[in-house]
Amino acid sequence: MAHVTYRIVEHDGGWAYTSGGTYSETFATHDDAKAAAVRVAREQRVPDETAAIEYETADGKWVTESADGHDRPSTDVEG
Repeated sequence: MAHVTYRIVEHDGGWAYTSGGTYSETFATHDDAKAAAVRVAREQRVPDETAAIEYETADGKWVTESADGHDRPSTDVEG
């Protein structure tokens, strides 16, 4: 099972949460950023429907796969 950690950090004159090198929007306070990260972490764990996904690989080939909507990551928030 995959694991996703959201970290609360100072960003762009305020606070944001980050994961995998991507930042959220900027929040005025640490508490606002943490509340948003907690909400997003909860949403990541919610099962969804299994669906077909299609994407292009770096070498230009198209791949179709089934994404299991019940294979959700564990999550946590730090900071």
